[in-house]
Amino acid sequence: MKCPYCSYKDNKVIDSRLSKDGNLIRRRRECNDCGRRFTTYERIEESLPLVIKKDGRREAYDRGKIMAGVLKACEKRPISINTLERLVDRIEKRVQDKGDKEVKSTVIGEETMRELHALDHVAYVRFASVYREFKDINQFMDELKGLLKEDKPHVRPPSQRTDVKGEAGGGKPPGGK
Repeated sequence: MKCPYCSYKDNKVIDSRLSKDGNLIRRRRECNDCGRRFTTYERIEESLPLVIKKDGRREAYDRGKIMAGVLKACEKRPISINTLERLVDRIEKRVQDKGDKEVKSTVIGEETMRELHALDHVAYVRFASVYREFKDINQFMDELKGLLKEDKPHVRPPSQRTDVKGEAGGGKPPGGK
């Protein structure tokens, strides 16, 4: 493993930890030349299918591309990197579970859309606008209208709840006697 700072190839592992789900090993390393520390991650290499692009080209599955798209969609949103890693893990697992040697990029895109839709509607619309290649504002508005129709009611603050006794609102509806 080359040092990312000085490119020296000799380093030592100073700490190893297994991830909570047991699928990843995090290693802290120290370069034997410059002495700087860096982190590496080790995961099982699983056979992933080739991805068939929209133009028919085939290329190796690249987790980094999915992560980059998800990161861009979630930029400036209150979503942790760990949450995004788990999201990409779920997409990857579904693709692997199909057992196919090739998968269309549209399948990966739709899986990503499904995950983002469940996670964050703003990130979903951002991703959809690029993925579905909206041509004009009307297509964008149609997607937003669809989201608004299916949106579940938001949790009301305690002062407006009718189901919580002993908190602000006293279990009565707002303005209730």
